[in-house]
Amino acid sequence: MKTSLEICAGAGGQALGIEQAGFDHVALVEIDSHACNTLRLNRPKWNVMDADVNEFNATKYLGVDLLAGGVPCPPFSKAGKQLGKDDERDLFPAMLRIAGECSPKAIMIENVPGLLEARFRDYRLSIESKLRRLGYVVLGWKLFNASDFGVPQLRPRVVMVALRQRYVPFFYWPEKHGEPITVATALAGEMGMKGWQGIEQWKEKANKVAPTIVGGSKKHGGPDLGPTRAKRAWEELGVDGKGIANEPPDNDFMGLPRLTLKMVATLQGFPPDWQFSGKKTATYRQIGNAFPPPVARAIGDSIRKALLQESQEPCSRKELEQIEFRYYQEKL
Repeated sequence: MKTSLEICAGAGGQALGIEQAGFDHVALVEIDSHACNTLRLNRPKWNVMDADVNEFNATKYLGVDLLAGGVPCPPFSKAGKQLGKDDERDLFPAMLRIAGECSPKAIMIENVPGLLEARFRDYRLSIESKLRRLGYVVLGWKLFNASDFGVPQLRPRVVMVALRQRYVPFFYWPEKHGEPITVATALAGEMGMKGWQGIEQWKEKANKVAPTIVGGSKKHGGPDLGPTRAKRAWEELGVDGKGIANEPPDNDFMGLPRLTLKMVATLQGFPPDWQFSGKKTATYRQIGNAFPPPVARAIGDSIRKALLQESQEPCSRKELEQIEFRYYQEKL
C-alpha cells in the first residue's frame, strides 16, 4: 500500500477519499481541535497531530509517496479580500517547505476556483517554479465539479498535482462518471423519515444538484447555508438556508424545511457512518469546508496508478513539453 502525509486535514474528507484510493496515512496534521477529534473518532489508528502546519517538521516522513492537503481557501476566495500571498492564512509556503523536507513522490493540493483568476497567475507560476526546483513536474491546476463524481452538490474545486518525473507519463486526470445526483434523490429518505406530508411536493422542487455549501471560517460564518445569494439558491430547491435544523421535519410541518447536519454531510459526499465531533457551529464548519471524499478518491486513484509504474528512462524536454501541453489549462 502507498503512504500519504496529509496537511490541513480538517474533518477528513480528502483523507477519507485518499484512504479509499489505497493510501495509508503516516500522519494527518490539523490545527482545529474539533476536527482532530473527528479524525480520531472515525479512525482511532490514524496518527492525528494537533499542530500548526507552520511549525510542523516533516523530515521524519522522508520518502512518503504522497503529500496531500487542502490549504486554507480565504486568501483566494471570492467571498474574501483575495489577498493571496499577503494573507497571513496562506499556507502554500508551508506546503512547499514540507515538500522539501519529506520529498514525496507526488503532491496533491486542493483549493477554491478563485485561485485560477488572473490576479493569482504570477503566484501560481512562482509555486510551480519552486516545485520544479524541488524536482517535480507540475501537471497543472485542474478545476473539478463534485457533481461529476456522484456528489449531489456542484462544489467546484481546483486541484494541483505534481509528480516526480519518472511517474509523469502514467498519470491521467480522472474523468467524470455517471449522472449527477439531485438533492431530492440524496435527501428524500432523511427528509421524510418522520412522515412529513409535504415530501412529494418538496422532491419536485429539490430535483436539482445543490449549490456549493459554504462552511465559513473561525472569524465569520455560522451554521447556515451562506450569504443572501446562496440562501436564494437554496430557497429555489425548497430549503430554508437561514439555519441548520436539529431534526428532519415532522409529519405536519409547513413551509420550507432546513437541512440537518447529517443532510449537509450527505451533500458533501461523506458516508452515513462518518461522525463529527463538536457542537453545531463547529460541526457545520468542519462539514462545510471539507473536500468531498468521492472527488479525492478519484484523483487519489489516478495518482496511485501512476505511482505503481515507473519510467526507466528520464523524459526528454520535448516529451515533458508534450505532457505539460496535455495537462495545462493555460499556456505558460
